[in-house]
Amino acid sequence: MKKFTGVLTLTVLLWGIFGSESLYAQRRRPQGGKQVLKIASLVPEASPWGRAINQIAEEWYAITNGAVELQVAHGGVLGTEAAVLQQLRLGQIQGAVLTSNGLNAIAKGIITLSCPFLIRNDQELALVLDEMKSELEGKLNSGGVFTLCWAQVGWIKVFSKEPVYVPADLKKQKLASTEEELEMLQAFKAMGYQMIPVSLNELLFALNGGMVDAVYQSPIYVGSMQLFGAAKNMASINIAPFMGGIVLSREAWAGVPSQYRARLQAVAKRVEQEIYRSTQQLEADVINTMTQHGLKVNQVSPQQEQVWYDDTNKAMPALLGTTFDRNIYERITALLQKYRSQR
Repeated sequence: MKKFTGVLTLTVLLWGIFGSESLYAQRRRPQGGKQVLKIASLVPEASPWGRAINQIAEEWYAITNGAVELQVAHGGVLGTEAAVLQQLRLGQIQGAVLTSNGLNAIAKGIITLSCPFLIRNDQELALVLDEMKSELEGKLNSGGVFTLCWAQVGWIKVFSKEPVYVPADLKKQKLASTEEELEMLQAFKAMGYQMIPVSLNELLFALNGGMVDAVYQSPIYVGSMQLFGAAKNMASINIAPFMGGIVLSREAWAGVPSQYRARLQAVAKRVEQEIYRSTQQLEADVINTMTQHGLKVNQVSPQQEQVWYDDTNKAMPALLGTTFDRNIYERITALLQKYRSQR
């Protein structure tokens, strides 16, 4: 009974975080809007990203006196990220909330920010973004979209059936990778891991059925899907930052009245910072809740962390220029080496 109560408590908590969603956000939808922009989102309406796009919609409507109306399809109701990107290209929708993988499909090389063990903490990510974000945003915009905002969605971590402290511990276990994470699959395979392709909605089944023993995912996703019931261990080390963004098609942005654009951009950039702060807090809350209901956090020592970094560096030459952008990787590495040497 105690176990059931714990799972039920977590389910209720996460339902409050990721509550039910409708096809399109109904809040303050104006009548007779002059420009209607349909936005697809893979995340639930009550998540930080869902709340953010709703906030942008409300403020844009107020600023433009109803001339611009955003209608948001929350919770992945318009299909997978690949399907959403296709709809965006065809003009069936005018914008989307995308993950690192979706952003990389628009501008190859963006996924380099999420190269395993390259960027290791919030401070390093802030440093890299301060230096390179404008340039990377320009790459996205040259891919046929206008980037409203993009920010960190959390940290990718390893969740496993058996404790993981060093790479050898994880290499003994079958590691799941979803179809949407081709670059990460290639990277881990090159590092010698036993990679098993599994669709995102089948991860829990694969863990319970013994098809896989471990996953690398955001703690927020692991908590929401209750994957930690099967993968009861989480290594403390950060694998990579997970980025997300909100984009409009270039045509849609061009259709926004020019006199409003600066103010609308300012709203999006302010909300970008709010997304980052709320996601940080949400991730911490979810990890805390999971630990209260059986998750074990395996604390990786500094010496063990270095084993991960050394192991990854051995495989990296074969991945640069193919899986990850060599120029972006080398520039990030130079920035971080200077930063680390001064600490």
